[in-house]
Amino acid sequence: MPREHLLKIGVSGIRGVVGEFLTPSLALAFAQAFGSYVGPGRVVVGRDTRTSGPMLQHAVQCGLLAAGCEVVDVGVLPTPTIQIYTGATRARGGLAITASHNPPEYNALKLFNSHGLFFNTYERTELLDIYHQSDFHQAENDEIRRVSHDYEVPRRMHVECVLQHVDAERIRARGFRVGLDAVNGAGSVMTPGFLTDTLGCELHAISIDPTKIFPRVAEPRPDTLGDLAQLVRDRRCDIGFGQDPDGDRLAVADENGNVLDNDDVLALVVDAALERHAGDVVVNLTTSSVVDDIARLHGRRVFRTPVGEANVVETMQAVKAVIGGEGSNGGIIFPPVHLCRDSYTGMAFLLERMAATGCTIGELAARLPRYYRKLGKVAFEHGKLGPLMQSLEEHFPNAKLDRSDGLKLILDDAWIHVRASNTEPLLRLAAEARSEDRVEQLYGDVHRALES
Repeated sequence: MPREHLLKIGVSGIRGVVGEFLTPSLALAFAQAFGSYVGPGRVVVGRDTRTSGPMLQHAVQCGLLAAGCEVVDVGVLPTPTIQIYTGATRARGGLAITASHNPPEYNALKLFNSHGLFFNTYERTELLDIYHQSDFHQAENDEIRRVSHDYEVPRRMHVECVLQHVDAERIRARGFRVGLDAVNGAGSVMTPGFLTDTLGCELHAISIDPTKIFPRVAEPRPDTLGDLAQLVRDRRCDIGFGQDPDGDRLAVADENGNVLDNDDVLALVVDAALERHAGDVVVNLTTSSVVDDIARLHGRRVFRTPVGEANVVETMQAVKAVIGGEGSNGGIIFPPVHLCRDSYTGMAFLLERMAATGCTIGELAARLPRYYRKLGKVAFEHGKLGPLMQSLEEHFPNAKLDRSDGLKLILDDAWIHVRASNTEPLLRLAAEARSEDRVEQLYGDVHRALES
C-alpha cells in the first residue's frame, strides 16, 4: 500500500505533519519564496500554541530575512488578529504559523497579502512558481533587516474593530455568565480579557493555558466539547463558547449545555447581521440550507462557493456581501470588522442578540428552521477520485449536480456533498435533509457507493 503523504499545499497555504513532511528547511524555503514575492518591507509573523510553533517561526523568520524583509513578530495570537493587524499596518504581507483545527502533530503556514487576506488564485499561482523554481531573492549583507516585536497593539486593534459594530454597554449591562473552552490555543491569550474586561461577562473558563497541550480534539464541534457542555451546566452559564487553536472558528453551547450545530451558529449571526445591514450572503457549498431560509426572510440572496475561506472571501468581495462564512466549520466572516473568519465577532454578535431580545441562546436557536445534518470522512487512494465521483452520479441519476468543489448532489428534499479535504488526505462527506431518517438513509447510500 502506498505511503500516505501528509503534506498539502492548498487554498490557505502549506500544511502537513511536522517532522517527516513539514520540516524547518521547507518552511524556510517557502518563507523565502513568500518574501521574494511580496518584496522588501515589513512582514507580520504570528503563531498558535503548538509545540512545533517556535521551531517553525525561527525558520520562517530566517527565510524572510534572507529575502530582505523586515519581520514583525506578534507572538501567540489568533489568526484573525494577525490578519487585521497585517492589513491595518500596511505590511507587505503576513504569515500565521498554525494548523488551525488539525491535530497537534500538524502545523502550517497561512499566507496573507498586504490587505490581511488569504492569497487569491493568481497570487498563489505566482508564489508557487517562485517556490518550485527556487527563484528566491538572496539579500546581501546591507539588505538584511531586523526582527521587531509588537505584542499588544494587534489585540487592541482587533477588539476596537469588533466594538465598532456592537452595543458593548448593552452587553455589559446584562452581566452574562459565560463558559469558555479555548483548547489552550491562541485564544487563551486574548479571549478571557475580551469577555471579561471588554464585554463585562462573568467568565468560567477551561483550557486557557497557552503553555499546555490541547486537551481535546482541536476542532470545536458538538462531539468534542463535552467538557464545555458540562461546565455550562455546572456553573449555570448563559452561553458557552468553544474555539479552535488559532481562534478563527467558533462553537456555541446553549444555557442547558447543548452544543449547537455550527451551521445554526452561523445562521444566528447571519440573521443578526441582516437585521442591521442591507446586503447578500456568501457561504460554502457544505453550509446548511438554514442560511438560505434566513436570507429569504430578509429578502436577500445566498451565493455559494467551494470550501475554503479564501474562496468565500473572493466571492464576498465580488458581490459586496454583508455577511458570510462556512457553517460546517464554525467560520463567521463580517467584512466591516475584516474579511476573515473571526470567532470574536461571532461571540460579540450573539451576546448582543441575547441582550437586545431578552432571549436565551437556546430560544434563539429554537426559532431557526429545522434541518438534520450528518458529516463524516473516509480515506481514499490518490487517482481514484474521478471514478468515485462518477459512481455517485450514477447512483443518484435524478440529482441536480454542482461540480465546482468535488460533487454536490441536490435532491428535492435534501443534498449530499462529497469533496477532497483541503487540509488532509481524506474525502469529506456531508448530507442534509428535513428528517433524521432521510439524512441517515442518504448518508448510508453515499458511504456504500464510495466503498463499492
